[in-house]
Amino acid sequence: MLADELSGRPFNKAAHNRALQARLPGRSQQSIEFKHRNISAVLQLLNQPWIQGYLPAQAFQVRLIDAVLRRLGREGAPYRASVSGGQEARALFFQPPPPPLNRPSIDPMRAEAIARRFDPAEADARNRDLGRAGEALVFAHERHALAASGREDLAAQVRWTSQEDGDGAGYDIASFTPEGRPRLVEVKTTNGWERSAFHISRNELAVANDNRETWRLVRVWNFAREPRAFELAPPLDAHVRLAPTSFLATFG
Repeated sequence: MLADELSGRPFNKAAHNRALQARLPGRSQQSIEFKHRNISAVLQLLNQPWIQGYLPAQAFQVRLIDAVLRRLGREGAPYRASVSGGQEARALFFQPPPPPLNRPSIDPMRAEAIARRFDPAEADARNRDLGRAGEALVFAHERHALAASGREDLAAQVRWTSQEDGDGAGYDIASFTPEGRPRLVEVKTTNGWERSAFHISRNELAVANDNRETWRLVRVWNFAREPRAFELAPPLDAHVRLAPTSFLATFG
């Protein structure tokens, strides 16, 4: 159903529920619907989209994580086709960053259970197609925004640095403000919701701190369905909690 929804193909939730009731004696319509909400909660923790209308319900058994991971392993995660600019740039909607929460937005114990089996942020970081598609969308958006403000001259000079020069600069796109000031854009893309975790390298953090006036992180989320974005300015620890995720082992 999720693949159909993301592809724009019609499907019938009620008919699917009835078919499952026939195969699962003793399961009511409500219990099957709640299980789908449990699956949505696992997909949320995995930085993946879930079926609209099945609001994530986190009271699920940990073994459901393994079942969803097995399914994704066989079929792959639902994914939106790559974009290369043009009209796609007009669809990128920017909004304010999500506000801080007084309590965790997800169950910490279940998030830890996910992390022990699978690191969704690491998976997104290693998904080169997803990362490149997100960068392409932002690259096109930057050029379109400059052209729309009457700065076609600057739009023509925007560079997709990570593609032209390779990774390592600490940002992906060298752009400009309409006033002509440099704008260094690092893009982080996930299929999941706006609070999905993402990886950022030590080099990217260093470049951000050295270029606080010009460096910006553009966070693209919900890419599999309808890409949206928000922007963060350094210092990043004013917006997000930065946690070390690996250790360097050396022989002393």
